[in-house]
Amino acid sequence: MAFIDYYKVLGIDKNATESEIKKAYRKLARKYHPDLNSKNKEAELKFKQINEANEVLSNPENRKKYDEYGEHWKHADEIEKAKKQRQNQKQYYSGGFSNGYSEQYDGAEFSDFFESMFGGASGFRSKRTVKFKGQDYNAELHLNLEDVYKTKKHTITVNGKNIRLTIPAGVENGQVIKIKGHGGKGLHGGPNGDLYIKFVIKNHTKFKRDGSNLYLNVDLDLYTAVLGGEITINTLDGKVKIKVKPETQTGTKIKLKGKGFPVYKSANTYGDLYVTYQVKIPTHLTAKEKALFKELQKLR
Repeated sequence: MAFIDYYKVLGIDKNATESEIKKAYRKLARKYHPDLNSKNKEAELKFKQINEANEVLSNPENRKKYDEYGEHWKHADEIEKAKKQRQNQKQYYSGGFSNGYSEQYDGAEFSDFFESMFGGASGFRSKRTVKFKGQDYNAELHLNLEDVYKTKKHTITVNGKNIRLTIPAGVENGQVIKIKGHGGKGLHGGPNGDLYIKFVIKNHTKFKRDGSNLYLNVDLDLYTAVLGGEITINTLDGKVKIKVKPETQTGTKIKLKGKGFPVYKSANTYGDLYVTYQVKIPTHLTAKEKALFKELQKLR
């Protein structure tokens, strides 16, 4: 999710009081509550943003950090610590902490944290600014099962920028991938954050997926089950003919090798399709059909 202006989300001014924040939150929370917008994905996202904004702005300490550092408010403590250490460093070189030893300083008395931030004593003298990585963004990409059966190109918009993705076949529901450098901008020249995309795969098909294997229940008429024959079923890769053995029982399971789902990032490799037969008993029998079944009953 891209950086959000919490004040705009709640529709309030930056000088709003605590009671005004609470009032705006309650009003919007009622309006966009999931119970009242069960099928509205935009309302669900809005509700999450409202709660997030309230959690930050209703907390005086977090609000202060947000007002000062905006998108980077979560790094406020680190930034303040670095500022304080830098001020101490400046005092050191100006004689404030030297006690007559400032010319002999070799960097050993400062912490590893300081050295990692500024590159040691030479870093202090060059007055380099502390660099912070930008905020990581999180987004969800909703797709159908058929959409991830083959590798496809997909474009998403994050923070006003279009990002073209290649989605490998076989992506799992709930899987998360990282797009490096497409998060928030770094602070003071630091690297951009990353974008994490979570895949939400909806399955509206008759197939049940388990990893790279698929499972399918197929109705089989009584006569084909008894006498055997041939049927045609639909797979995600087209139609397939199957030979049915005589006297097939309900619950019989067969495996169609390589007719399952693609294996993630493994070219031309597929799982298997498991078909389970459900023998259907005929209904609305005619008098002649009933008589024939009675004849069969006597023979058995």
